[in-house]
Amino acid sequence: MLSDEQLTFLTQIAKALAGQFGEDCEVVIHKIQENSIDNSIVSIENGHVSSRQLGDGPSQVVLEAVKKDPRTLKDHINYLTRTHDGRILKSSTVYLKNEDGQLDAIFAINQDITNLIVAESAIKSLIATEESEEAKEPDYIPQNVNELLDDLIEESIKIVGKPVALMTKDEKIKSIQFLNNKGAFLITKSGDKISKFFNISKYTLYSYIDAT
Repeated sequence: MLSDEQLTFLTQIAKALAGQFGEDCEVVIHKIQENSIDNSIVSIENGHVSSRQLGDGPSQVVLEAVKKDPRTLKDHINYLTRTHDGRILKSSTVYLKNEDGQLDAIFAINQDITNLIVAESAIKSLIATEESEEAKEPDYIPQNVNELLDDLIEESIKIVGKPVALMTKDEKIKSIQFLNNKGAFLITKSGDKISKFFNISKYTLYSYIDAT
């Protein structure tokens, strides 16, 4: 478990990074406690970047990390994410483990590069050719766990490709197992919302999770 001394040290580093790179640089520390994942943010600098604050919940990256074997987790440096209002961030995620190899905390840096992309776009329009590259859609950073759960449910619908009303049992199982693999059921009362969304009972929901 992340100690107070460790949190104090990490917070010092977070303040230094935010001060160095300015108000567009958000630095977040998530404390990992599986029974209290809804309020994982224990330190945040420049939270206006993603509209989050102390006590808010995890992003999808954090939720997935909690579900995985800590031994498989490797730091993810320099990738793109996006905020609820469409701004693009350059992000890095560092996984902090204890002596037993268990995940204690996640240290994340999110630099708002939206204005730089606008400037880059203006320059590219002057030097563009007919060749183009297919861009990867950036990961989404939710404001709270309710928004995160909504986003995961939306993704689970997309992988099937049809609305719930038209889904077969097997397709519902596919969507629900996707949600389980993403860590959706770590969110408090998520089972109630998901079973209602898919119009199934809680008993059926858990049987779908266990289905092979």
